[in-house]
Amino acid sequence: MSTSVAPTPETAREAAPAIEKQTTVGNYFVSNYPPFSFWKEESLGDFYSALERSPRPGNPLGIYLHIPFCRKRCHFCYFRVYTDKDSTAIKNYIETALKEMSLYASKPFIGGRKPNFVYFGGGTPSYLSVDQLRHLTDGMKSFLPWDEVEEVTFECEPGTLTEHKLKAIREMGVTRLSLGVENLDDHILEINGRAHHTKEIARAYGYARELEFPQINIDLIAGMVEETEANWRENVRKTIEMSPDSVTIYQMEIPYNTTIYRQMKVEGKLVAPVADWDTKRRWVSYAYSEFEKAGYTVGSAYTVVKDKSKTKFVYRDKLWAGADLLSLGVASFGAINGTHYQNHHDFDPYLAKVSENEFPVYRALTPTADERLIREFVLQLKLGEVSARYFNEKFNTDVVTRFALPLETLRGWGFLSIDGDRIRLNREGLLQVDRLLHEFFLPEHKNARYA
Repeated sequence: MSTSVAPTPETAREAAPAIEKQTTVGNYFVSNYPPFSFWKEESLGDFYSALERSPRPGNPLGIYLHIPFCRKRCHFCYFRVYTDKDSTAIKNYIETALKEMSLYASKPFIGGRKPNFVYFGGGTPSYLSVDQLRHLTDGMKSFLPWDEVEEVTFECEPGTLTEHKLKAIREMGVTRLSLGVENLDDHILEINGRAHHTKEIARAYGYARELEFPQINIDLIAGMVEETEANWRENVRKTIEMSPDSVTIYQMEIPYNTTIYRQMKVEGKLVAPVADWDTKRRWVSYAYSEFEKAGYTVGSAYTVVKDKSKTKFVYRDKLWAGADLLSLGVASFGAINGTHYQNHHDFDPYLAKVSENEFPVYRALTPTADERLIREFVLQLKLGEVSARYFNEKFNTDVVTRFALPLETLRGWGFLSIDGDRIRLNREGLLQVDRLLHEFFLPEHKNARYA
C-alpha cells in the first residue's frame, strides 16, 4: 500500500467527525477487546477447557493480583474497592487468594512455566501491613517461583507507605514501584477524594529513591475536579523536578460506578464537573512537550520514560502481545490459552466459591482469530507505532489490507501515516487514541458499553 500525503491538520478537523467536547458519563479507555460487555457466563466451559490444555509454546505467563482495600474511595474511582474491611476480613481475603492460586498451580495450562511478570493492583496493595505482604508473597512464590520474573509491579498510595514498608516491598522482589500521586496540590487531592497529601508524596518518594527501586513510576491525572491550567503546569514542573523513571498520565473519565456520577445523577446533570476533552488533550500535550525538553521519551498514549534502554512496561507489553495472565482476586480479569475471564465482582461470592475449592470465575469469552488480531493491533497502536510485518507473520494476515478502511479513515483525518512497514499515529492522534480505536472494531462491537 503506497503512502499518500496526509491532509493538513485544518483539513483533517473538517473531515473528521465531531468530537464530543464535554466529559459525559461512560468508559473512554480501551483496555481489551472484544468489549467486556460481551463476556458471558455461557462461555465458562471454554475457560475450564483452557485450564486443561498445555500452553502455546513460548507464550509467557503473568500473574495479576487484585488487592481491593483502600483508606478512602476516590470520587472518580470505578474499580472494585472496599474501605470497610477489618483485619480479619483482610486476612481471610489473603488466604483465599493464596488458595485460589493453589487451584491453578497444577493445571496443564501452567505447563512448567514460571511467571515472567507479576502485577499487584487495586485498590491499594500498599494498604496491607508488612506481615500481610510477606505472608502473601511468600505463599505465591511457593506455588509459582519468581526466580525468572522480568518485572514485579506494585501500586501504592503514598500515604500508606513508611520506610519500613517500602524496604519490605523492595525485599519482596518488586522492581517497578508505581505511586498513585494523581496531583501535587492538597486542595485538588482533597476535593477529588484522595486519601494522601503532598507531604506524604515527598516522603514516600524520598524513601523509595533511597532504597534504589529499579523503576519508580508516578501516576498523574489530567482534568480532575477544580484542576486549572496553572495547577496542571505546576504538576508537570514538580514531577520533572522529582525526576521519576517514568510517568503515566491519564485523562479523567467518569464511568457509571463512580461517586461523581452518582452526584451528577442526583443533580440531574449530564456533563461531569471536570475539564472537557479538548482541555485534557491540550494539557497532556503540554506535559509531553515539557517532559521531552527534560530528556524524556513519549512511550505510549499515556507514558513518558526517562531512559528507554532501562525503563520498560513488561506487564503492558506482554499482555498486549497475547501473554497468558493468571488473574487472582475479586473482580480481576485474566486470559488463559486464548480465553478471557473475569472473577466474581463481589467480595462474598468470590470468597465462597474459593472456599468450596471452585474457581471464582463468573464470565468468559474466547475471541475468534480475527478478534485476537484486532485486540493486539488496537492495543499496540496505543504505543504510537506498530510493525505491519509483526502482525502479518503472527496472524498470517496482511493488516494493511485487513484494516484498509479504518487505516485510510484515520489517515484521511490526519492522525495516521504508513511508511513501509511502520504504521504511525501522530501526536494529535495519540492523544485521542481510545476514541479512534473504535474504527477497527467489528460492527457488532461498535458503540457497545465497554464495562
